[in-house]
Amino acid sequence: MIISLGLYFVVMLGIGFYAYKQSTGDVSGYMLGGRNLPPSVAALSAGASDMSGWLLMGLPGAMYLFGLSKVWIAIGLVVGAWANYFLVAPRLRVYTEKANDSITIPDYFSNRFADNKNILRVISAIVIIVFFTLYTSSGVVAGGKLFESSFGMSYEMGLYVTTSVVVVYTLFGGFLAVSLTDFVQGCIMFISLLAVPIVTYTMLDQPVLDTLSSASYDLLLSSPKEDEIHSLNMLDWFAGGSTIAIISALAWGLGYFGQPHIIVRFMSVRSVKDMPAMRRIGMSWMTLSAIGSVLTGLFGAAFIIENQMPLEDKETIFLVLSEVVFHPLIAGFLLAAILAAIMSTISSQLLVCSSSLTEDFYKIYLHRDASQKELVSVGRISVLLVALFAIYLAYDRDSSILDLVSNAWAGFGAAFGPLVLISLYWKRMNFYGALAGMVVGALTVLVWIYAPITIDGKALSSVVYEIIPGFILSSIAIVVVSLATPAPDDEIVELFDEVERLL
Repeated sequence: MIISLGLYFVVMLGIGFYAYKQSTGDVSGYMLGGRNLPPSVAALSAGASDMSGWLLMGLPGAMYLFGLSKVWIAIGLVVGAWANYFLVAPRLRVYTEKANDSITIPDYFSNRFADNKNILRVISAIVIIVFFTLYTSSGVVAGGKLFESSFGMSYEMGLYVTTSVVVVYTLFGGFLAVSLTDFVQGCIMFISLLAVPIVTYTMLDQPVLDTLSSASYDLLLSSPKEDEIHSLNMLDWFAGGSTIAIISALAWGLGYFGQPHIIVRFMSVRSVKDMPAMRRIGMSWMTLSAIGSVLTGLFGAAFIIENQMPLEDKETIFLVLSEVVFHPLIAGFLLAAILAAIMSTISSQLLVCSSSLTEDFYKIYLHRDASQKELVSVGRISVLLVALFAIYLAYDRDSSILDLVSNAWAGFGAAFGPLVLISLYWKRMNFYGALAGMVVGALTVLVWIYAPITIDGKALSSVVYEIIPGFILSSIAIVVVSLATPAPDDEIVELFDEVERLL
């Protein structure tokens, strides 16, 4: 296994070195790859940066614990990704290029609404840095658990090993390195998510349906916390869930419209004409990968029951199956898939945070006349600083990968989702509406998660997923405030009309 992982690390670092030699001389090359990615690379880069450690650890763990009642998350994400490709991708690709060649999402907001005072740019950059630091820490947690579970390494050392490799190729290679490594990592993830459930299924002695329908939760849970868990039927799609719970799971799909590390891939593809090919490749990859993740959790539960194996951390079911079912050499490749998922997302998030710190803070407030070389250097320093802070947050060993991801996902989905979507389709939307929508969306999510408010003794976020009220209130704020304030200037309307003609 160590040999396989060693080769994987060498390949990732080699790609980073190649990208460093190719396109890191200016900010556009470092942050956006020169808008010249082929559709296959852009699609798998979007998928790999999206489907982080939660796809190989968080979601299989949830399926293992609760069965098909958690499949709604996967369904919501697949539908949301499809809608994102159709509604956002083509327009954002054209709009960001025409809007003064915007290379970051805050940059797009500022240029789209002629925000000369950079208010939108700064607030959106703050949202990115706050929520992406949480998001990045979820990937670091996954890396720590991987090395602790599979190699007997301390959890803390696993954090540093995972982060250090990502930082090296991201810091030097920039967006091109991130995208090329994402492509390789996406291929590894795809193969692994099909191989693990298929081989595990062939190893089962009893029919899966029979085993799971009579599953003993005393066996699946080493320390059950809730008595009602014992009554759940793993094969019941509606077990233990109300209509609101199902809607909350499906609502994960709303988050896609506002994820900077995903939609920036739409901005980087070489032409809007490549969007249909990118969509077909991306959706095929995502659909099959999501199915593989779901089946890994279900078949893994059946395997654990049959073999009477204790499993303390449910989010390591993919790791356990890889080590038990496969030859060590192949197991090393499968473990590399988890590293691929973790690293692809961490690298994307680090780069987005770096771009915001560089373009939206340093360049605006500290050195407006900074050279391209200086900005690239600042971007690299920013990558390192964000990575160190993410490690600090990840020191909490009990952090749940899925919980960390869900909070950050909701924050971006509510703060940016309605803003991106409406700005691409509604000519009347103005600066004031954009500002109101962003602030209302972000604050709603934060209040929903952290405010000491309960309903029937339950926290707000346990009643309904925070992205739902955040997305709704943000959308209302955008429309109401835009209509209540002056219409946008003529040049903004003309830019909108020009984009419409090009599409």
